Amino acid sequence: MTHTVEKIGGTSIANTPVVLDNILIGERAPDEFYGRVFVVSAYAGMTNHLLEHKKSGQPGVFGLFASAENKWEWSDALTRLGEAMREKNAEIFGDHTDREIADSFVLERIEGVRNCLIDLHRLCSYGQFRLDEHLITVREMLAALGEAHSAHNTALVLRQRDVNAVLVDLTGWRDDRKLTLRERIEEAMERIDVSTTLPIVTGYASCSEGMVQLYDRGYTEVTFSHIAAITGAREAIIHKEFHLSSADPKLVGADNVRKIGQTNYDVADQLSNMGMEAVHPKAAKVLRQAGIPLCVKNTFDPADAGTTMSDGFRPDSPRAEIITGLNGVWALEVFEQDMVGVKGYDTRILEALTRHGVRIVSKCSNANTITHFLDASRKSVKRTVAEIEADLPGATISIRKLAIVSVIGADLDLPGITADATGALREAGVRLLGIMQLTRNTDLQLVVEEDSFEAAITALHAVLIEAETNTPGSELRRAA
Repeated sequence: MTHTVEKIGGTSIANTPVVLDNILIGERAPDEFYGRVFVVSAYAGMTNHLLEHKKSGQPGVFGLFASAENKWEWSDALTRLGEAMREKNAEIFGDHTDREIADSFVLERIEGVRNCLIDLHRLCSYGQFRLDEHLITVREMLAALGEAHSAHNTALVLRQRDVNAVLVDLTGWRDDRKLTLRERIEEAMERIDVSTTLPIVTGYASCSEGMVQLYDRGYTEVTFSHIAAITGAREAIIHKEFHLSSADPKLVGADNVRKIGQTNYDVADQLSNMGMEAVHPKAAKVLRQAGIPLCVKNTFDPADAGTTMSDGFRPDSPRAEIITGLNGVWALEVFEQDMVGVKGYDTRILEALTRHGVRIVSKCSNANTITHFLDASRKSVKRTVAEIEADLPGATISIRKLAIVSVIGADLDLPGITADATGALREAGVRLLGIMQLTRNTDLQLVVEEDSFEAAITALHAVLIEAETNTPGSELRRAA
């Protein structure tokens, strides 16, 4: 356990000079380049072009291929993707001869995928073959292009600087074997001596389980965590474009946020539930079970030690660490006067939510009412409501959009924290619609109106974190 496994995010890897100066090389002596394994994401924006835009949903190559509206529009999108990749190559390599190597790599992958999709389209023009049966495989193949591009370029750039870097391509390109994720990683890593070689690994790994199918856009972190666990890393490190801080600095002000420093995997789970993924929950599970600590570092602040998460960490004294939340959450309320004392209502509601793929953020209930707070589209929520209405004809069902603001910490067993939180909202003129708190004391969830979301975060941060860290002895508590 002498090496680290480190993941570089898409925004970070897109800034090649900064990554070289702050992460890969910097002031290191030649013998300090090694003992590290790097897993890289696709350059920022590339996966949006390949699949669909993460926020707007605008279709990329995959979305256009899957659509029947224009059967060849996907090919034009693939051509534009190849041009964008070559533009990135020009930005990185300039007039260096490696640019030709990088462009050839892109050309081979792009045209290989194009030929494959053309053949699939032709095959599915026959009645015996259905395109929708192959779309999952197409999505996997397209996702792999982005990570292959960035990893190949990074290895080339490092070799220019006399680093013994090697591309570790886990994408299964032109490999017809069906390997599990463990088999794919073990085969690739078993012949690499990390003490003398710097592996640059694709964040996508082709495997029989299907990385995109299981983890969607979080597959890079899952690959990274499995590599750390399988190779027995002493530490896993994620390089992001920001510090893991007490709140969004755009909301509460950059001068007011606090870096977390140390916390545990329980906090990481709560953050994921609120849509603020410090690490994918499945990746966190792998690292936690392997006993490997995770450090989240800021790519643009290399001197800072970052925030370390470990399973056994407990703060010396209770504290609120992060104020975050989700806006636009659907509150689905099922009221049935005859529910009291009768079993099975909750199960039937959960089955409907599961069938429609609706994510539950939180829930609460009393004698005759069950409310689920959902992170989902209006369409899927309405379909769920229709099913529940048909299944429970005597129930009154209502939906409304709200916001959940969450106070998170490894130990929130602070006397009066609930009173302080509700008082802060009252002083800020924020109407409190609901509150949820468990005895585990890792998060306190407060339900507010949508338009009060930012005001609620700002008010809670000021009282629970800024005021706390400005009291006598707070520096000692922060250091702890």
